[in-house]
Amino acid sequence: MDNPKPAPVLRLERLERGYTQGNRRIDVLKGASAAFFPGETVALLGPSGAGKSTLLQISGLLERPDRGAVLINGVDCGKLSDKEQTRVRRMEIGFVYQFHHLLPEFSALENVVLPQLILGLTRSQAETRARELLKILGLEERWDHRPAELSGGEQQRVAIARAVANGPKLLLADEPTGNLDPPTAERVFEELLKLVRQSGVAAVVATHNLDLAARMDRTLRLADGLLVEEEVVVVKSARS
Repeated sequence: MDNPKPAPVLRLERLERGYTQGNRRIDVLKGASAAFFPGETVALLGPSGAGKSTLLQISGLLERPDRGAVLINGVDCGKLSDKEQTRVRRMEIGFVYQFHHLLPEFSALENVVLPQLILGLTRSQAETRARELLKILGLEERWDHRPAELSGGEQQRVAIARAVANGPKLLLADEPTGNLDPPTAERVFEELLKLVRQSGVAAVVATHNLDLAARMDRTLRLADGLLVEEEVVVVKSARS
C-alpha cells in the first residue's frame, strides 16, 4: 500500500493581485493556484515583470492578495491578524533574496544567531544551531568573519543559514544565485538543495537559470497570471 502524500506546507488558492499605475490597471496574478510539499524544491519561472516576486511576497505574508487564499500548514492566513501573521512569518517561513542583506557589523555566526534570539532561544542554543548550519554549508572556518570579509558565495550561504535557523517549514528564495558567477552559483545551489533535503523544508525558488530549475523536483511557470506546471529540459552542447 502506497504511503499517502503529506499535506502541503503551502497552498495558494486562486490568488489575484493587481496594481494601478496612473490611469492604468496592471493585473499580475489572475487566479494562481498551487501546492508545495515538505522536502521538495520547486522552481518558479517567468519573465521579469511576470509577478514572481509578488507571488513570493504574498506567499510569505508580506503582502495581501486582492482575492484568494494563502494556507500555511492548513491555516488560512488571510483570516489572521497582523500580529498573528508576523508570528507565522517568524516561526514557519524563511526568506532568501538575490542580495544577502546580512548585518555588516556582525559576524557570520552572529547573523545566524540573531533571528533565533528574537524567537526566544538562549544564546547557547542559538550558537549551537548556527554552528551546525554553517558547518553543513561549508563555512565552519569562516563563522567569525564579518560579511565584508566573505566572498559573495559565502555571504549568500550565510543568508541561507539565517533563513533556516528557526526551523521554518517553508523557504522562499527570490533569485538566490542571480548575483553570483556561474561556479559560485553552482556551489550555493548545491548547498541549498542539500539543506532542503536534510531539513524537510518546502522550498520555492524563483530563478531565470533553466539549468538549476531542471534539477529541482518540480517547475512552475507564471504565465498570464496563472501557475502552470512544466518540464524543463536543458540541452547542452556536445563536448568536442
